[in-house]
Amino acid sequence: MSEYHIPVLLQESIDGLHLQPEGIYADVTFGGGGHSRKILERLQGGKLIAFDQDSDAQANLIADDRLIFVRHNFRYLKNFLRFYNIEKVDGILADLGVSSHDFDQPDRGFSFRFDGQLDMRMNRSAEKDAVKVINEYEVARLGLIFREYGEINNWSSLAKSIEQARSAARITTVTAFLQAIDKCVPKKVEKKYLAQVFQALRIEVNNEMEALQRFLEGTLDVLRPGGRLVVISYHSLEDRMVKNFMRSGRVDGKTEADFYGRLHLPFEVITRKVMVPGDEEIAVNPRARSARLRIAERVM
Repeated sequence: MSEYHIPVLLQESIDGLHLQPEGIYADVTFGGGGHSRKILERLQGGKLIAFDQDSDAQANLIADDRLIFVRHNFRYLKNFLRFYNIEKVDGILADLGVSSHDFDQPDRGFSFRFDGQLDMRMNRSAEKDAVKVINEYEVARLGLIFREYGEINNWSSLAKSIEQARSAARITTVTAFLQAIDKCVPKKVEKKYLAQVFQALRIEVNNEMEALQRFLEGTLDVLRPGGRLVVISYHSLEDRMVKNFMRSGRVDGKTEADFYGRLHLPFEVITRKVMVPGDEEIAVNPRARSARLRIAERVM
């Protein structure tokens, strides 16, 4: 049986939290529990609150009284900390993207490697799935998704090909979708192109960019001074938002100043240069190839 999920940049991200034995921490992307286990190993009297909206992640729960598990999206971080009477935390870890487990499950529809239902929901109880997006969105909206979330050059012809195919029959499976867009796929970079297409659909289905923005903005209210924010991202859209937020306290990167012109900078960036996995880690875990780690410390 393969491992549920191999954590990326595990040691670097845990070290980046600057863990205190009595501290309170949040792992907002629990997944296989790899990061959470490492955090708990270093706590002595501290507490960890972990989030994951994927019901499959519950099978990996750790039997530890110091762990609180919340089966919800990390956008609700602030709400659930308040629910559990936790005012401030000493560190927050987020490993963005999709777990290895989900990519390897044909029925989840996250990968173009397998046939299966076009699902792509991280939260299986959510109403919107990829079938709905592909078959019911207007062609102009589809094109915008592929342009903005997949950074695909021929986004317009791609959307029109989908519109033409779905007019003949509803597209419900990965194979049917691949057939519908086949003429738009550049054969020299087929895998990269399809990865971008599936990424765009996944982001739309799960409202990932909105969720990331709400999560990041929420950290301003719950991280105590000196607390660390540690984020691993996997594509340029995520990484840009995280970088902007850590540098300015805003996802758009704009800085705010007081009456005297002093900049309001809520974080000190610890990783002036983004951290990336080494060749050895990438050889063991190919998913790590696109990973980017950024760390910031709350200063005010």
